[in-house]
Amino acid sequence: MTRAPIRIGIGGWTFEPWRGGTFYPEGLSQKKELEFATRALTAIEVNGTYYSTFKPQTFENWASTAPEDFVFTVKGSRFCTNRKVLAEAGDSVQRFVGQGITALGDKLGPIFWQFMATKKFDAVDFQAFLDLLPAKQEGVALRHAIQVRHESFAVPEFVRMCRKAAVALVYADSPQYPAIADVTGDFVYARLEAGVDENPLCYPKEHFPRWTEAAKTWASGASPDGLPYVLDAAPPATPRETFIFFIHGGKMRAPAAAQELIRRVA
Repeated sequence: MTRAPIRIGIGGWTFEPWRGGTFYPEGLSQKKELEFATRALTAIEVNGTYYSTFKPQTFENWASTAPEDFVFTVKGSRFCTNRKVLAEAGDSVQRFVGQGITALGDKLGPIFWQFMATKKFDAVDFQAFLDLLPAKQEGVALRHAIQVRHESFAVPEFVRMCRKAAVALVYADSPQYPAIADVTGDFVYARLEAGVDENPLCYPKEHFPRWTEAAKTWASGASPDGLPYVLDAAPPATPRETFIFFIHGGKMRAPAAAQELIRRVA
C-alpha cells in the first residue's frame, strides 16, 4: 500500500510541566528544548503565531534547529478569524503570511485557521474567507486547514465549499465540539483533543490501534470507518500527507501520546 508521510506531534514546545523528566530530560536547558522536541516528534503545531507576530529570523532559527523532514504547522492569527465579518480580514491575512513564515522553507506545513465555537456557518461569510487565503507567498506554496467548532457547519454546502477550495477541514476528536471527518484537501489534519492528564498516554492505551489505523488509512488516501461524515461520497483515493496532533486536553501527557502513536505507525 502506498502511503504519504504521517507526521505526529504536539502543540508548541514550551510548557513547564514537560520539564524535569515528564518529556524533557532532567537538567535539559530550555534553549535545547526545541532541538529535543523536534527529534522526539515528527511535527509541531506552533500556537504562538495565533497571538503574536514573529520576525523572519525566528522562523529561520526554528527551521535550522529541526532535523531534515521535520514540519511545523503554524496557527493563523486571531485577528484573521475572530471577527464578525470575515470578508474584512484581508489585510490581517496578508500581514500574517507576510511576517516571515516562508523562512521555514521546506519545513513549513499547513497554516491552521481555528474559529471560535460561537462562530456559525454563513455561506457568503465563509466563502469570502476562503477567497482571501493565498495559494503562494514569496513564491512558496501555502496550504490551509480550517477548524470550525459549531454544529451549523455540518452541512454539505460547507464541505463542498472547502473541497472546491482545496482547503482541509480539521478533524477534531473533541469532548466539547462536533466533528467533521470529510476529507476536503490534498492533506489531512487531525487534532486529538480528548486526552486527560490522569492517563499516562493521554488517551487510553486501547484507543491507539484505532488512531494508528486511521493514520494509515488517511495517508493511503482512504477515509477511516466510524468517523462522522457529512457527505456520502468520498474524494478520489490518493495518498495524502497526514498531520495528527495531541492538543488541549491532557496537555501534560501529549508528548507521550505522540511518541506512542509514532512508534505504532512506524
